[in-house]
Amino acid sequence: MKVSVDKIRNFAVAGHTHGGKTTLCDLMLFKAKAVERLGSVDHKTSISDYTSDEQEKLSSIYATSLNCPWNSHHFFFLDTPGYGEFIGETIAAVHSSDAVLVVVDGVTGLEIGTSKAWTLAKERSLPRMFFLNRLDRELADFERVLNQIQEAYGSTICIPLTYPVGKENSFSKVINVLTDKDVPAELADKVAQAREKIMDAVAETDEELTMKYLEGQPLTEDEIAKGLSKAIAKGTLVPVFAGSAAKDIGVTELMNGIASYFPDPLAAGEKLMKDGKKLALKQDGPGMALVFKSIVDPFIGQLTLYRVYSGKFVAESEMQNLSTREKERYAAIFVTNGKIQTPITEALPGFIVAVPKLKATKISNTLSTVASADMFEPVPYPNPVMSYAVTAAKAGEEEKIMAGLTKIADGDPTIKLERNDETHELLLRGMGDQHINQVVKKLKNTNKIEVVLSSPKIPYRETVTSVGDGHHRHKKQSGGHGQFAEVYLKVSANPGGFEFVNDVFGGSIPKNFIPAVEKGVKEAMFKGPLAGCHVENIKVSVYDGKYHDVDSSEMAFKIAARAAFRTGVQAARPILLEPIQKVKIMVPEKYMGDITGDLNHRRGRILGMSVEDGMEVVNADVPLAEMARYASELRSLTQGCGSFEMEFSRYEQVPAVAAKQIIDNYTKSVQAEEE
Repeated sequence: MKVSVDKIRNFAVAGHTHGGKTTLCDLMLFKAKAVERLGSVDHKTSISDYTSDEQEKLSSIYATSLNCPWNSHHFFFLDTPGYGEFIGETIAAVHSSDAVLVVVDGVTGLEIGTSKAWTLAKERSLPRMFFLNRLDRELADFERVLNQIQEAYGSTICIPLTYPVGKENSFSKVINVLTDKDVPAELADKVAQAREKIMDAVAETDEELTMKYLEGQPLTEDEIAKGLSKAIAKGTLVPVFAGSAAKDIGVTELMNGIASYFPDPLAAGEKLMKDGKKLALKQDGPGMALVFKSIVDPFIGQLTLYRVYSGKFVAESEMQNLSTREKERYAAIFVTNGKIQTPITEALPGFIVAVPKLKATKISNTLSTVASADMFEPVPYPNPVMSYAVTAAKAGEEEKIMAGLTKIADGDPTIKLERNDETHELLLRGMGDQHINQVVKKLKNTNKIEVVLSSPKIPYRETVTSVGDGHHRHKKQSGGHGQFAEVYLKVSANPGGFEFVNDVFGGSIPKNFIPAVEKGVKEAMFKGPLAGCHVENIKVSVYDGKYHDVDSSEMAFKIAARAAFRTGVQAARPILLEPIQKVKIMVPEKYMGDITGDLNHRRGRILGMSVEDGMEVVNADVPLAEMARYASELRSLTQGCGSFEMEFSRYEQVPAVAAKQIIDNYTKSVQAEEE
């Protein structure tokens, strides 16, 4: 593959699910003659959605690496899923791209996936373009959707570069705002207004252009093109293209716009690295790349995908994994179109390539042709929002489950696998029920292992609200040496955490037995008296006791301390605490009433509301117990148009009615075990 770096365009295709992103990507490949036949999502022949999971779902689940030539340029682009539960794939793609093409459905308009794509690009200061797709469909309305975009992101920023001629079934072509002279009369005013706004944005990119424009002198095509590229790079202009991927209307103009106005891989001059350092972007020098994806190819095995930022990588060579400090030898380098792999001899800046069978390289690792260089920022994956407890369907497969899920998590960092020390459950955490079910399905297909998913236990805590005395006399005689220890202690609340105090005077408990008392208390804290939960935020003061010269031992004092602690906690008015999550919910305005009403039903406290990138945002504190199935319930409430993030905030007292139910359930379970 011979291509000049300044002709490379690297971008992610993002937006809400079912907006036509994959259909557009398939069409671009076909128009560029990168593939012989036009792929189709509905017919399960898509080049991008090539996995059996995606073909079954008829939508994207994974980010797919694609490439094609176009008018002396070469595009490297990533088709991303628009469904919120697979956001990790989109984040990785945007993180590894120079620009973002946001695809919007001309019927449904601005949705949560649109807002996510915009926000991800904006956070990384990446140039953006909009493609208003499906304008040939019934109820499609370019003006309505354009107004939504302009209200959300700026009427002087988001400006049409092409306008549709006709509407719905009569949509036939697009008009280029800057170059087309034959403009239908009904569009003349709108096209003129858009041209004026674009020229204003172009003129503002350079003082000389500003003066020339204000003086009424016409700008040359070259000046306009350079000014457009500068304005798009700065984010002061986001062109809007009209079209229909299904009917191949406006796509040629879009591809020409990508080639003309998106930046080349070296245009930024430098890239921010880890710890605030910067990498000079250049074609020569050491090869520098970031790993952003790992997949398992059924024929080749492990495939590692990385984006080259500077220098070059040559096939049949070796490179240094700067993140692990290990060398990796490799033979072939591929550029890919879905499952189609084409070997190349070298990878230049802007290339997205795949290398098979790397031994110790994972997502977010930095690769280089030299042993010492700065590392890239890791891909900023979000925290999982849903958890399931995982158990083996067949006894004895626990280790296989851990190994299989760990391998899957290596290729999807939004999946977390952890064992909860409090509840003793193995937790599989992900971005939603569909995401987790996809993982379980993959585990079954690739490892032939079936698991059972269940709601995880809530890690409640216990504490006290007053002062309580605890006393226990441990005495046991069974021939020979007996066991004897007596402990008196006080238990009180301590918001700062756990504190143990030795207030024993006069030697009623010898100093050498005090550590055993403390150890006994700490052991007892693992299982509180109310519901068998961890006890926290308490102060324990041991102030008296008795011992025997022969029969006292560390074990005896540990046993006495545990029992004394339990009676002390019971006397200190214990309460149950529950984890409270800080929740951020993003939905279209029309669903706000349903969301706030549902939060009240979940014992949530709404902290504030705002608008971010065209979406209504609700910030609230909600008990974790009420959020177990929120991902699927939010999807139902908003018809798939909402998303949320949550993280642990603090522990709070459980309301009396709920606490009684929890304690009663625990008591019944203990009684059942004893029987």
